[in-house]
Amino acid sequence: MHSIEETFNRISQEGGTALIPFLTVGDPDKETTLEIIQQLEQAGADILELGVPYSDPLADGPVIQRASARALEQLVTVRTCLDVAKQSRENGVQMPFVLFTYYNPVLQMGLDQFFEQAKESGIGGLIIPDVPHEESSELLERADAAGIALLPLVAPTSSERIERILNNGRGFVYCVSSLGVTGERASFHEGVDAFIQDVKSRTSLPVAVGFGISSREQVERFSEFCDGVVVGSAIVRTIESLIPDLMNANRREDALLQIRKFVAELKV
Repeated sequence: MHSIEETFNRISQEGGTALIPFLTVGDPDKETTLEIIQQLEQAGADILELGVPYSDPLADGPVIQRASARALEQLVTVRTCLDVAKQSRENGVQMPFVLFTYYNPVLQMGLDQFFEQAKESGIGGLIIPDVPHEESSELLERADAAGIALLPLVAPTSSERIERILNNGRGFVYCVSSLGVTGERASFHEGVDAFIQDVKSRTSLPVAVGFGISSREQVERFSEFCDGVVVGSAIVRTIESLIPDLMNANRREDALLQIRKFVAELKV
């Protein structure tokens, strides 16, 4: 199992950019997610963001909202997601996992159990977008104790808070490229380049960008000055379009290969 730090160090030495796909765990079901994870690693994914389905995903656009709804119909919980991570490790998957979850599922599970199981499951990083930096001290302390990086999330609107957020940063910095929720976009916030360059000048951590990136051209654009690029909705939409084939035993293998090919083409 590779750590986030090791992964970014390796990619930096190679002169590359980390490809960080996002998928919603349990969409369309747990077993398919396990197979997709293996396909993503084989496609060249460097770090994988595992999304915990949630009924009120404030940061997510319609594509990921639909994926969450489908996963919730399968009764997928945060425990399920951690179990998927653990099973993926047992299946030989080596890339670092970042768990993306809202705070309520963590709270419902209990902080002690959550961090204990997350550590056992091989989770390397954690993003909880609805916990403000100013209220994250307990989470940061528990994450540090478990050896899990609580990743700082910064947006163009973070302004004077950026310095404080970065001071407690772990793993890598997740820069939000666009205002609003996740989703594929043709254009980005007008000052996004200057914003990312400003963040990079203030931290020694790797800087990754996400929210709205959906094509190889956009990955190439941000790869010029970012250490990592997150692609979410475009991958989740691709999975959504292939659900009938993924659920058909005769067409399943071809559908998995289509997902792998889509992600491989994003790798720069």
